[in-house]
Amino acid sequence: MGALTYRQRERRRSVMVAAVTLATEGGYEAVQMRDVSAKADVALGTIYHNFSSKDHLLACAMADWLGEMESRLTHRRGRGDLAADQLADVIRRAFRGLLRQPRLTEAFMRAISSTDPGVAEASVEVQARLRGIVEAPLFKFDPEIREGIISNILHICHSTMVLWMIGRIELSDVVDEIERMVRLVVMPYEKGTTARLREDHVKLVGGQAG
Repeated sequence: MGALTYRQRERRRSVMVAAVTLATEGGYEAVQMRDVSAKADVALGTIYHNFSSKDHLLACAMADWLGEMESRLTHRRGRGDLAADQLADVIRRAFRGLLRQPRLTEAFMRAISSTDPGVAEASVEVQARLRGIVEAPLFKFDPEIREGIISNILHICHSTMVLWMIGRIELSDVVDEIERMVRLVVMPYEKGTTARLREDHVKLVGGQAG
């Protein structure tokens, strides 16, 4: 993206916006490259020059969509005093947009599950965006513990969405299930973190008194 001109970036963004609009209205099957071309007013050849397939296009659009969400959420602290509460609140707000647009959500999930090589590249950015959303409430944990928690949470989010995709749970239950699992993962470390912070406070006060 850094090597593209302003006009090329805007054209690329127009294509992704067109894909998201079509997916929102009609789901995965509604995103046809010729329709994207017409809606974005961008030549079909130009689209294929930037995106190897429909799945690649949707995966890139998902990364872009999550990037905008990350920008909004990282400027607002999650509600609650504990990291588990803050993280649960952030995830609930993050998934609110997906819950409102089930057709778009399904299109994103089907695209990101593709074996297309272009999707594999876009998946790296998708994971980075998701990581950016969930890591802020975990700043007070030890780096190694934080990495393990983030990895588990990303797996939980993906597996829960897959369960929805195959009809095992309702979309309305997705957030509740993710939130429940997040608390189970985070809370055992929360107590240890709280204890360490209390010890640091005692040491600090003791040092000042001395």
